[in-house]
Amino acid sequence: MKYRHLFFDLDHTLWDFETNADETLRHLFELHDLGRYGTFTVEEFIRVYSDINHALWRLYQGGKITQTQLRSVRFVRTLGKLGVPEEEVPADISRQFTDILPQKTAVFPYTYDVLDYLRDKGYQLHLITNGFKDIQYVKLNASNLTDYFQEIVTSECCGHLKPDTRIYQHALERSGATAQESIMIGDNLECDVLGACNAGLDQVYFNPEKRRHFAQTTYEISCLSELKEIL
Repeated sequence: MKYRHLFFDLDHTLWDFETNADETLRHLFELHDLGRYGTFTVEEFIRVYSDINHALWRLYQGGKITQTQLRSVRFVRTLGKLGVPEEEVPADISRQFTDILPQKTAVFPYTYDVLDYLRDKGYQLHLITNGFKDIQYVKLNASNLTDYFQEIVTSECCGHLKPDTRIYQHALERSGATAQESIMIGDNLECDVLGACNAGLDQVYFNPEKRRHFAQTTYEISCLSELKEIL
């Protein structure tokens, strides 16, 4: 067995963030009757939110904004771009999003099958995530994923965000693993592939949409079931 320790990303790798966020945003659109404005559809609301949220996350991962700032401005900016005056943005919509979203349970196809297979084969499974601790643990528990993982490392607890090699070193120390016997599985070329590579770990790039890229990865898969061919 070349690898003994498998480190997974959570969002967009196991837990289907886009599907779960879509459901949550549709619920909030109805809850706050955002259709009354008549100037944007729920699909436009979701698209604009996604674009703004991704941009804010890049700033957060670059250390340019805080968690509080990210949470406080994303809906103000989203609805502002859609023509809603700031004073009419529901005051509790951001809190409602962070309360409802992690309760959603959609995961990528074959998630449980593959995790069962890997655990039964004797691999030690761990998580490394840039997500916020309070939300990530709710996601894991709601989706019945918690018990698969021996170590769950969040950037919030570690003090460093992927792709910083220090979060990988922290995860290796926590799990009692060496880089040579470990591999990282994730969907983000910068955070999961480059970060792990710089820390000396092999990588599996999870690319379900088969996006074209020019990065060097140890392995690349488009379905989690392909992990059975690698491990």
